[in-house]
Amino acid sequence: MMALGVMLAFVVAVPAARADAGRALATCIRPIRSGDSAAAIIARPAGFDCSGDQKHWGSGDFWVVSQPLPADAGGLVRSLSLYQQSATLHVRYADGTIRTRRFDHGDAWRHLKLGSVFQLAIPQHAARPVRLLWEIRGAANTRGILLSPHIATVEEAQTREVTLAALYAAFGGICLSLLVSNVALWRSLRHGFRLPYCAMVATLLLYGLSTSGVLGPMLRMDNNLRLKINMVLLALTLTFALGFARSFFGSPVLSRRMRQVANVVTGLLVAAACAFAVLMPWQAVLLDRLTVVTFGMALTLVVPVLWGAWRAGVPYVRGFALAWAIPVVVAGLRIVQALGLVGWNFWLDNSTLFAMVMEATTSSIVIAWRIRLVSEERDAAREKESQALRLADRDPLTGLLNRRALLREVLASGGVSPRVLILVDIDHFRQVNDALGHDGGDEVLRVFAATLQNAAPADALVARLGGEEFAVISPSQTTVLPDRLLDAIRGARMPFDLRVTASLGSSIGYLETEGDWTRLYREADRALYVAKNAGRDRARWAQAA
Repeated sequence: MMALGVMLAFVVAVPAARADAGRALATCIRPIRSGDSAAAIIARPAGFDCSGDQKHWGSGDFWVVSQPLPADAGGLVRSLSLYQQSATLHVRYADGTIRTRRFDHGDAWRHLKLGSVFQLAIPQHAARPVRLLWEIRGAANTRGILLSPHIATVEEAQTREVTLAALYAAFGGICLSLLVSNVALWRSLRHGFRLPYCAMVATLLLYGLSTSGVLGPMLRMDNNLRLKINMVLLALTLTFALGFARSFFGSPVLSRRMRQVANVVTGLLVAAACAFAVLMPWQAVLLDRLTVVTFGMALTLVVPVLWGAWRAGVPYVRGFALAWAIPVVVAGLRIVQALGLVGWNFWLDNSTLFAMVMEATTSSIVIAWRIRLVSEERDAAREKESQALRLADRDPLTGLLNRRALLREVLASGGVSPRVLILVDIDHFRQVNDALGHDGGDEVLRVFAATLQNAAPADALVARLGGEEFAVISPSQTTVLPDRLLDAIRGARMPFDLRVTASLGSSIGYLETEGDWTRLYREADRALYVAKNAGRDRARWAQAA
């Protein structure tokens, strides 16, 4: 359902955002030369390359000039955020006046909008603007010098912001829900593969915050630092994804040699991303190519892993392979784009987010499928074990006496004096199982049984009668025992800091025969229901006949 929602949002959003909020601007580029004057160049552009191929210029300082602006042009200029030291926008008006707007990488966050887009307002002037000239200093030019320049109205920009806010909010909500649910499942079930899965989703969420541009204005972050963080987080996401695949598939799919290769590749991937973060902008193009190559190596490694998963023939493993096919295809397209073989596209540039959400959502379904199979096998094994231990004296889960052993011990001790029979029933135990699962519920039962055993007198008999119902039999002089047990239960520290309460019903009488046991049990049981009807978390005594 979540995956379908993301796809629907994507399809609805594309028409609203495909034009990048406004009218695209055709531009031409040339390097900045000594003695260049912005006023002279914007008045009479000459020597510019209008082919649209930016990456062949390499790193450096550049002029980027627009074609003449239409008469009805909007008042906002938008372009994609790139690694650069500074950008100055010169605006020429019909009367020859030139106005300037400038920012550098340190204060670029002031102009950063959702989708990692720089947005500058054209200064107000009596005459209309006729041409724009960008002065780009310190451009790394790993993706371009000026990407997707548009001129837009305020209304168009606001529509774009709302559309992207909805998409990024949906992405963040899905990541948070997957993270919280899988952390909870890891705490209760202790599956080893959940830790790298949670780490993958967490780094993916942080990558989404960074690549969307949200971190810039939120933390007033240097824009070049934000772009470096993007690279590191993307590398960590892929690293944790490979770790999750290793843990989830295990040796049937991943051979020892394949695991060794995976270790080397992930090490190179993280090293390349860290080198990018530390050394940029030194040898910017080389560092970018190095990271692209290591990402390609990791992607190449994933393909045989998925093929091995498919050949394993296990349905849930094949489901996982299909889930990962989506980000693998998208990652391949991103690498092709990074190599300059495909032109820049906003949706392809942000496709990693949507592909990983689709993968994470689909994988969570596959993981749930696997857990269900394991649970069914475990339940079947428990049923066989229960049948084998049915005649044993001890309850296999808590170690307490079972009903049969309790009755045997009581009748064997004779009826010399009256006894107190206390029935103890955990309140709302079904909710405990729903919250923690059966494994977590079993742990609660074990702790609860230990609490009763420790609070009961040394000569008392403590038993588990079945489910969440327990019994304590003690000499009648310990009439304060129900309250003591109740206090112990209230003060016990349960698994996951869960608060567990219980209702107690007590009766006094001789226990010489099974008939005495049946009568005393019925009286205590009626008192137990009185305690539950009175609001639970309390003790009640049977009424005298």
